[in-house]
Amino acid sequence: MNTDLSTPQKSATWPLLALAVGAFGIGTTEFGPMGMLPTIAQGVGVSIPTAGMLVSAYATGVMVGAPIMTLLLSRWPRRQALIVLMAIFTLGNLASALAPNYASLLMARVLTSFNHGAFFGLGSLVAASLVPREKQASAVAAMFMGLTIANVGGVPAATWLGQAIGWRESFAAIAVLGLVAMTSLRLALPAGSAGTAPNVRAELRVLTRPTVLMALSTTVLGAAAMFTLYTYINPSLETLTQASPGFITGMLVLIGVGFTIGNTLGGKLADKSVDGALMGFLLLLAVVMIAFPWLSASKIGTAVALLVWGIAAFGVVPPVQMRVMRSATGAPGLASSVNIGAFNLGNALGAALGGVVLQAGLGYASVSIAGAALAAVGFVLVLAQSQQARRGVLAPQPQ
Repeated sequence: MNTDLSTPQKSATWPLLALAVGAFGIGTTEFGPMGMLPTIAQGVGVSIPTAGMLVSAYATGVMVGAPIMTLLLSRWPRRQALIVLMAIFTLGNLASALAPNYASLLMARVLTSFNHGAFFGLGSLVAASLVPREKQASAVAAMFMGLTIANVGGVPAATWLGQAIGWRESFAAIAVLGLVAMTSLRLALPAGSAGTAPNVRAELRVLTRPTVLMALSTTVLGAAAMFTLYTYINPSLETLTQASPGFITGMLVLIGVGFTIGNTLGGKLADKSVDGALMGFLLLLAVVMIAFPWLSASKIGTAVALLVWGIAAFGVVPPVQMRVMRSATGAPGLASSVNIGAFNLGNALGAALGGVVLQAGLGYASVSIAGAALAAVGFVLVLAQSQQARRGVLAPQPQ
């Protein structure tokens, strides 16, 4: 696949901002329903655990759609491909707003999800092409910052709108973000030229390496631990903290702040030690999720727990991304796309696990404990792989 969009631009600010707008919209539509589950469930006449499957369906669609859409659009000019992906995003959210029942809403969420992985995969290539080589990592990070900012502003706004006016209006507003992103991409990005098809067979062989498979497994476990709680954060706060809608909105903002801090901190610590940073954040994630049912008895405790939880949850992201890309020498682009799918597989598994816990009658406190168990398994997996690398059983992981 041709990764060059054009020669580096004199100023990458506006193109990167356009990519960040798209990332902001995608982050809002991915995480927004988690704050609206009770209103969505009531609106389409299903239980909250059943409504939670909308999150699983979206995540599964990302997992399946990421490699498919990337391959389908690999020969397209990058700007054109990104605009098409945001058009899918816009249509999917509009279909969600108009969905007459749960089944149609579920299908609309799957449609929306098909833009996700390919947008971030192709968007990363575009961001890197806009700047000199020594600034490419910062350019990619600037695009992904739109995703974390979505959790500070977009998700709380979608939740508030869903509670104050209606969840359909919230999805319609998110669709408008898609139109803004399409316009921004069209105006800010260089036209570029068509790419070439990748050597799919050779790159797929790289993904079968044991180190790559173990790194992808860690991504799944970390994401599943996070989404076991995050999917049901709204009803968890209502039940455990007796929180008002205003307090829940404030906590979603605080979680978004934690995500942003964790994303930045995770990157800096991973520069020093990928395995060390990953194990540290997974351990912190497990501990805070174990403590959450007790800390949530007070509003101050809830705020502290959710801030730390947000830092730990997104602190995991940079080191798991580095583990996969560095393990997949020879196919880092495909590995990055597949890792997005792995992250969303974890999202689906976490949401499903939380639903199983609730349907078993174990209560919302047990949802957090189940997520902690997944984080602990991820910690053990990274520790075991690190020890194997030191003994030479596996290729050494980047430190």
